[in-house]
Amino acid sequence: MPHPRTTLTFPPRRSRSTLVALAGATALGFAVLAGAGCATQSVRAAVSFSMAGAQGTPSDASVYIDEQYIGPLYYVAARGVRMPIGEHRITVTREGYFDWDTIVVADRDPIALNVALVPVPD
Repeated sequence: MPHPRTTLTFPPRRSRSTLVALAGATALGFAVLAGAGCATQSVRAAVSFSMAGAQGTPSDASVYIDEQYIGPLYYVAARGVRMPIGEHRITVTREGYFDWDTIVVADRDPIALNVALVPVPD
């Protein structure tokens, strides 16, 4: 059985000046994208934040920043958290204890908090 004839088509040839222009436009596009990322990063700079639990505060208490769960207190105390510059509500909760709540303003300086949960009386 004879093989069917295959027709190959190639894109039209481009001149060297067209290829150089395409390469320049592509490089410019990447530079614009990279610049946009850098500008965004400087606007949303992060501040390091750490916590420690006072004696008697359960280490498995839940830590929330701006109503978003971050993790248990022992994890945040050991590793810290980075958050964007601005005002943030920090809440620490644990069943059987009153909630601990504060508002911090992150402004490029590290923030350290000492959490002391108070037990709910029987």
